[in-house]
Amino acid sequence: MYNRAVRITIGLDREHRVKLLELAARRGEKDLSAVIAEAIEAYLGDTTAMDRLRKSALALRGKLSKAEAESLRRHVAALRGSQPPVSPT
Repeated sequence: MYNRAVRITIGLDREHRVKLLELAARRGEKDLSAVIAEAIEAYLGDTTAMDRLRKSALALRGKLSKAEAESLRRHVAALRGSQPPVSPT
């Protein structure tokens, strides 16, 4: 299998373009290709990691007792600031 780059056209905000050009220049790159490729790899890696975490969390569905689930729900709500903190049970 060949690993050839494909040319595409993307629209960038002026501010983003300037920042990317500055980053490329600091790294000694002549254009934005390497910087953008690295950003895409990082984004796709993060997305894959989040998908794995989401699947792991969904696999836990039904593993807590009703009391444990309610306690966890109260603690999360308190951490989010929607309720006063509760003491652990």
